[in-house]
Amino acid sequence: MAVLRTVAGEIASVVAHAVRYPAGIGRRWSVRPGSAAPVRPLVVLPGLADNTAVFTDLKLALERCGAGPVVSFSYSLLLRDVRSAAARLAEQVEQLCEVTGAPRVDLVGHSLGGLIARYYVQRLGGHGRAGTVVTVGTPHGGTVAAWLFSPLPLARQLRPGSDLVAELNQPAPGCSTKFVTFSSDGDEVVLPSRHGRIEHQDLDVRNVVLPGVGHLALAAHRRVVDEICALFRPLGAPGDGESLSRSA
Repeated sequence: MAVLRTVAGEIASVVAHAVRYPAGIGRRWSVRPGSAAPVRPLVVLPGLADNTAVFTDLKLALERCGAGPVVSFSYSLLLRDVRSAAARLAEQVEQLCEVTGAPRVDLVGHSLGGLIARYYVQRLGGHGRAGTVVTVGTPHGGTVAAWLFSPLPLARQLRPGSDLVAELNQPAPGCSTKFVTFSSDGDEVVLPSRHGRIEHQDLDVRNVVLPGVGHLALAAHRRVVDEICALFRPLGAPGDGESLSRSA
């Protein structure tokens, strides 16, 4: 019965996402120079072949709780290398901080987007800018599903035991960014499901495991959305007493 609920929930998420997806094609969430100074910009990174549509529910909830502004980072469908995408993210974060005047940002990534955010923070010095990184359904330890697309360079980076995974397992002394991961034993993309968690002695990590939630469904799951809002709700906003601690 639990399996049927997971499958039904994921099918519903796929259908809802398919309806929203066209509206997100070529669309970016951004801020303009001269905008009111934010508490802290929040950068969202969708997964491979996805767009801002996957964060529709999250963005609405964040706006209601006063977080953000929410801006998006996009990358090519033909992406070949996580490292190069992370380098572009570094450039865009610097531009965002210059435009808004904010010294720090936070990052939320779904699937591959979470891996790009982590590489930026952990390997490219992004911990100097990123206060908190939230990943949702991200294959931190790689996924055996990547073997289905073996000829693709990116797929080779996403295999368990790849050079990219090994690099992320290297020591990261001085990395001050806080990490929160959301994963599920019902995720049909991140296999085995334990690879959706970060296990690293140098990183400040809170791993949240939700039972029976599919890969797409995780991004819009009520608990995931509520906890992200609690994490990034500005100080003094309604409901702030329930907020999780946020790094300085």
